[in-house]
Amino acid sequence: MKGYTFRDYNKEHMARAVGMALPVSFKQSVEICNFIKNKNVNQAKKMLQGVIDKKTAVPFRRYNWDLGHKKAIGPGRYPMSASKEFIKLIESAESNAQFKGINTSNLIIAHITAHKAGKAWHYGRKSRRKMKRTNIEIVVEEKTKTEEIKASKQKK
Repeated sequence: MKGYTFRDYNKEHMARAVGMALPVSFKQSVEICNFIKNKNVNQAKKMLQGVIDKKTAVPFRRYNWDLGHKKAIGPGRYPMSASKEFIKLIESAESNAQFKGINTSNLIIAHITAHKAGKAWHYGRKSRRKMKRTNIEIVVEEKTKTEEIKASKQKK
């Protein structure tokens, strides 16, 4: 992955960050992306901290074969190491927004994706095995309260 995949980027109201070749599972990253997409940045960080503390499970909608069920959500897991990497990436995008002069109190995750990265070999192993690597891209956008209300009404 070279560059950003998000096309409708507005420099005045948006900020972005990318994590290249992060040591997390691609499948878990896809499920976390679906879990926190279109959420407020502070709310998303609280949700991921709940995953790390094993209070909130991430619902697995796509990669859920042979997966245990969690109460009230169905198949789910607690991907702790991936959640820690996502929190770091969200904070990076938030600091990029603050540097640009965007108000960080009402930032929304407008776009978040996970892509497979190049896989490196585990060094010094008897049996050959490749590491899990993922590229994660996040774009945050400043939204006002009236825009959030309009967007929620359109979804219904």
